[in-house]
Amino acid sequence: MPTKSCGNPTFSTPDAEKAPIFVPVMRIIFYGTPDFAVGTLDALLRAGENVVAVVTAVDKPQGRGRQLKPSAVKAYALEKGLEVLQPGNLKSDEFQKDLQDLQPDLQVVVAFRMMPEKVWNFPPKGTINLHASLLPAYRGAAPINWAIINGEKETGVSTFFLQHEIDTGNIIHQDKVAIDPKETAGTLHDKLMERGAALVVRTVKSIADGTEPQQIQDLSVAAPIAPKIFKEDCLINWNLPAEQIERLIRGLSPYPAAYTLWDGKVLKIFSSEMGKEAPTIQPGTVECDGKNYLRVACKDAWLHLLDIQMEGKKRMEIKAFLRGNSFPSHSIMDS
Repeated sequence: MPTKSCGNPTFSTPDAEKAPIFVPVMRIIFYGTPDFAVGTLDALLRAGENVVAVVTAVDKPQGRGRQLKPSAVKAYALEKGLEVLQPGNLKSDEFQKDLQDLQPDLQVVVAFRMMPEKVWNFPPKGTINLHASLLPAYRGAAPINWAIINGEKETGVSTFFLQHEIDTGNIIHQDKVAIDPKETAGTLHDKLMERGAALVVRTVKSIADGTEPQQIQDLSVAAPIAPKIFKEDCLINWNLPAEQIERLIRGLSPYPAAYTLWDGKVLKIFSSEMGKEAPTIQPGTVECDGKNYLRVACKDAWLHLLDIQMEGKKRMEIKAFLRGNSFPSHSIMDS
C-alpha cells in the first residue's frame, strides 16, 4: 500500500532564464463508495489533481457465498495505486490521526455517508460534495429516482460546501441536464455521473485559484425532496393513473425496481408503455394474448409491460417471458 507523504508538491518552470515559479498543488482526500463516485475520482486523477488518499466503506459480504467484496471506489483506487482508508467510525482517534498525517487541503465527497463536523471541517479549504440535483431541489438520498418519479423535465448536478444540515451548504457550481421522456434511473445516473465528474474538476480548480463562487441556498422556499426509497415505495398501486405508474417504473429501473404481486409472487417491472384505450374493467386486471403482449388496467389507461422479472426467474422481455410462462387473462394483480 502506498505510504503517506507530507507537504505540498510543487512544480517549477525548466526555463533557466526565468526565476522558478512554484505552483502549490492541493492535497485532496476523496470520499465515496458506489459506481457513481468512481467517475469523479477518475476525472480528478485525469485532471492531474493530487489525491493523497481515498476513504470508502468497509468491505461487505455479497453473493451466495457471502464473501467480502470491496466497494467500486476501493477497487478502482487500488488499481490506481492510491492509499485506501476504510474507517468503521469517522470519529475514531485512529482516523483523526490519519487526517493529521495526510494534511489535506480539501476533501471531496461523492455518494458517501454522513460525516461528523470534526471531519468535514478539518481541511483549511473545507469539504465539497457533489449532489445529483439542482439544489435546493431534491435534497436527500435518492434525487435521481424522485426526479423521474415526479415527472421533472430537467435536473442536474451541484457542488457545494458541507455544512451541519444535510445538502444545505453554499452552492459552488451547477450544471443542468434534460430528462428524456423515456429516461430511467439507470440512464440518468450515467448522464449525471459524467456531468458531475466534470463539475467537480471545475470546482476543485476554482477553489485552488480562489475564484469559486458561493451561493447561499434559500431554504425558505418550498422545494421537492428526495428521501431514501424503501420497499413499500416500490409497490405499484394500479388504481393510480397509468402515466404516474409508468414514471414510477422508470424512476426505479433498474434498481430497486417497481413491483407488483401476482399469485403470491413478486413481479418486478423494468419497462412499460401506456396504451391509448381506456379500460372498462377493474384496475389491476390483466389482459394477455399468451404470445405478444401483457397489459394491466390502470385508473385511466392500459399499461403494457415490456420488460419484467418473475420471482425466481431471469429478467426477460415480455415476448420471451410469454413463450415459457402462462399468464391468464382477467387475473388480478395484488395492489
